[in-house]
Amino acid sequence: MTEPLRVHFIHGLESNPQGSKALFLAKHFDATTPSMDTRDLEGAIRTQALAIRTAVERGHGPDVVIGSSFGGAIAVALLARGLWRGPTLLLAQAAQKLGVIDPLPEGVHVTLVHGVGDTIVPIEDSRALAQTGTRGLVVLEEVDDEHRLATLVDSGRLAELVRDLHARASGA
Repeated sequence: MTEPLRVHFIHGLESNPQGSKALFLAKHFDATTPSMDTRDLEGAIRTQALAIRTAVERGHGPDVVIGSSFGGAIAVALLARGLWRGPTLLLAQAAQKLGVIDPLPEGVHVTLVHGVGDTIVPIEDSRALAQTGTRGLVVLEEVDDEHRLATLVDSGRLAELVRDLHARASGA
């Protein structure tokens, strides 16, 4: 039997480690969702970087990092600063909205998912970010949903996205 994928989830501004996405991921994967102070972007970046670094040092680093909205901005910052270089799933990422204007780094597999009905974070932000990084490694999926992307959890598609990204990144 294979071990479940290890997922590091960075929750959004109005979410927490007990939110619907965090609970969904915990049900389907070996998932961690570190708590963070969402009032402090730099502090949140440090919190997530430390959690990932500690997991890696213990031999239990994540297979995939997932950032949702505010958490997506943190994931983009982690990638840009070289604090994470693995497969990353960005859900309605709010990097540009929060002033994180870094491009995606070269050589990293990234999947962006954004709802076409998102009225909180413009889908154009994800379209622009998807044009950075390495062509062929960065994928943008536009879905018929709003900012919360609730249909990903309700349909189970979130688990498929994680598995697909991991398989793509590992060459499977």
